[in-house]
Amino acid sequence: MLRKIQILLGVFFVFAFGILYEFSRHPGCLFSCMPIAKKLPTFKGVISQGNSIIFLETTDRLEPSPLVSCSVESAARIYHDRPIVFFMKGLKSNIRWDPKNTSTAFSLLSALKNVFIVPLQMETLLQKTPLLSWYHKVNETQEKNWVHVSSDASRLAIIWKYGGLYMDTDIISIRPIPVKTFIAAQASQVASNGIFSFPHHHSFIWHCMKNFVENYNADIWGHQGPYLMTRVLKTLCNLSNFKAVEDQCCRKIFFLNPQRFYPIPYPLWEKYYEVWDIHLNFSDSYFNDSYALHLWNYMNQQQKAVVAGSNTLAENLYKTYCPITYKKLILDRHRSVCKRE
Repeated sequence: MLRKIQILLGVFFVFAFGILYEFSRHPGCLFSCMPIAKKLPTFKGVISQGNSIIFLETTDRLEPSPLVSCSVESAARIYHDRPIVFFMKGLKSNIRWDPKNTSTAFSLLSALKNVFIVPLQMETLLQKTPLLSWYHKVNETQEKNWVHVSSDASRLAIIWKYGGLYMDTDIISIRPIPVKTFIAAQASQVASNGIFSFPHHHSFIWHCMKNFVENYNADIWGHQGPYLMTRVLKTLCNLSNFKAVEDQCCRKIFFLNPQRFYPIPYPLWEKYYEVWDIHLNFSDSYFNDSYALHLWNYMNQQQKAVVAGSNTLAENLYKTYCPITYKKLILDRHRSVCKRE
């Protein structure tokens, strides 16, 4: 009998101690307090802040390539305090994270806390912009460069409406960009539209959208993209050749030196897929003046890829700036292939 009383008293004291502990953690609420679920921010709430990093996929593809994954992951790491918004045309609804999704790249990007993957709906996006009339007239089935032209239009509309930093999905971020309003130069007096940043409703972007429609010619590669940016910039600024690694500034718009994003120019794009010997090819300080690196994926018609253990420049960039992508999409796949063999 005494033994039973001792057991009951022990259970009572444990229960009482538990109650007192919970009360000490949450004074004023004992049994009525329930854990508060964390609310995920909405897409509009995120992008309306005006400091998002924007990526676009204008094909129907839902399986990001390793390079696309690396671009988004590297941005999410470098800009860990800013939302990364990835627009995908193939999506039908907003996605945060779906454990049932079978795409490794899609799942790893969705799981990053500051990455938001949302549908790209051009009809809605182009509302209240000069681009809407063009969109209603154009026959996309007859446009040989529609994927690129629709991307050129979409990026302008997004930055006009919401502001932020746009990046192509073949750009690997390596350090934060210190300015908020800029256009990137890929050569002296030649602008790029692969990366640019403006606050919402900036007049330069409005001029770009108007020029896009008034001078539309999709048959000329880049006419609606880098050449458009260059045309509009030249109407506002007297561009000159760059000196060393200095940037230019006109009307409070920075025109950033080619070294910032294009230290390897497009004729040499294959350097990214060559063995990286810092003594023969590049020194450790070669990219010290760069904020991000453009890998010129459009030039990669041979579909060169990062291979585990190849020690190429691209592989080293993946290891350093997008380690999850490298592990899941490069290293793990390499190991699974080796096991099958």
